[in-house]
Amino acid sequence: MVDKNSIPADVSLSETHEYVRMVDKDIARIGISEFAAEQLGDIVFVELPEVGDTFEKGESFGSIESVKASSELYMPITCEILAVNETLQEEPSQINDNAFQGGWMLEVSVTNLDELEALLSPQDYNKTLQDAK
Repeated sequence: MVDKNSIPADVSLSETHEYVRMVDKDIARIGISEFAAEQLGDIVFVELPEVGDTFEKGESFGSIESVKASSELYMPITCEILAVNETLQEEPSQINDNAFQGGWMLEVSVTNLDELEALLSPQDYNKTLQDAK
């Protein structure tokens, strides 16, 4: 069982369970929360966009499949794709193993830094999970 309280302090999250982790002033990594990975079960496939693709906040950027379900992935911020975590093509289970480290999906150039304000802090995200029970 994943400890939902183990979200790193420097991560912001969307209500659809995608996270944003800033790695430079306008560069971020995107992935899904450990809670989402746990809910999906064993992840067997991830479909991700190409480097250079651009997305608006809320737009679908790919999909993720597990032994239990298939889910769309939604972009938490407006951005341009700089890098894709190629390891996930061969080892999608990295998302289950460590969603916030080796399981990141995309590295992006953040187009609108103000959109980060609308995301949830780890504490607020955990509260939404508690409220949903």
